Amino acid sequence: MPELNRTPLYDLHASLGAKMVPFAGYEMPVQYALGVMKEHLWTRQHAGLFDVSHMGQIWIAGPDTANALERVLPQSVAGLKPGRQRYGFLTNDAGGIIDDLMFANVDPEAGRFHVIVNAAGKKHVLPYLLEAIPDHRIEMSDHLALLALQGPEAEVTLARLVPGVADMAFMDFGTFESDYGPLDVTRSGYTGEDGFEISVERQHAVALAEALLAMDEVQPIGLGARDSLRLEAGLCLYGNDIDTTTTPVEAALEWAIQKARREGDRAGGFPGADIILDQLANGAPRRRVGLLPEGRAPMRDGTELFAGDTKVGHVTSGAYGPSLERPVSMGYVATEYAETGTKLEGEVRGKRMPVTVADMPFRPSNYKR
Repeated sequence: MPELNRTPLYDLHASLGAKMVPFAGYEMPVQYALGVMKEHLWTRQHAGLFDVSHMGQIWIAGPDTANALERVLPQSVAGLKPGRQRYGFLTNDAGGIIDDLMFANVDPEAGRFHVIVNAAGKKHVLPYLLEAIPDHRIEMSDHLALLALQGPEAEVTLARLVPGVADMAFMDFGTFESDYGPLDVTRSGYTGEDGFEISVERQHAVALAEALLAMDEVQPIGLGARDSLRLEAGLCLYGNDIDTTTTPVEAALEWAIQKARREGDRAGGFPGADIILDQLANGAPRRRVGLLPEGRAPMRDGTELFAGDTKVGHVTSGAYGPSLERPVSMGYVATEYAETGTKLEGEVRGKRMPVTVADMPFRPSNYKR
């Protein structure tokens, strides 16, 4: 078994009694003393601190970077204002998703963008970009750590250390001087709550985390609660809910493809554009949907879904939703079964259990607009 990497916060996790597990090539905390359910609820009510340093931070700079990125992203990069961030994804020639990511317009004069990619995607996204945009300076910033502070009290806690963040709106990007060196901060996250992602130099990461954890509102949160939080928010996990075989339209992510990339002079031009644009116009054969199983038992990844004797899809993510006090799942079904309220059955341990197609998110998001 290959040796696992560790983030700069590994020793801090150990001192806090975290249970560590392998995840995307790293030793990561899955839970702390509170346990997954209480960590989940704490984040919904107060502020949870997540170590997401396993994710990749890529900096891109060069001539006309926005239009260069539009050759590999279906998103409107040229339309992104300075100091703003957007969700996006790289696609392949079959219209599948290579990785989903966040990108921010940091410095338009230098054509400088900040891109955050999944941990599992770091190995192939960087070489992909280097080949696709060869006339730009592209580098992975291994000297940086990344923290996520999420929850309704995230603003008041972080503002004690970095007052300027209180003026940020959802998906803003800003650089702030602090006692922990320069911090690149976005008002974003992956829980459905208000919050921030904070890029900090590795040597200052522990001190920043300890300063936040010293506040009464903040608790450390592991991967277990991170997963249930994003599931309640209807957000995809790469490798489970989306991958190279799923198109953005199948994944119900067409909202992330702006009108400028669908029609007009800047339409298409990205890998798989013909397939994706055709599905945008005419629909896809299957669709990612929310699912509400009856009873208390979750329908987890791999559960097959049936309409009568016909298999119509499968579950890609499923867990107990602590905020909802019930199990929730998401998965793919043939498009004719994707309408909200459709009754299906999931096969759990050899038994067929009722499940209903539902809207997502399963609970309203609380972003600061």
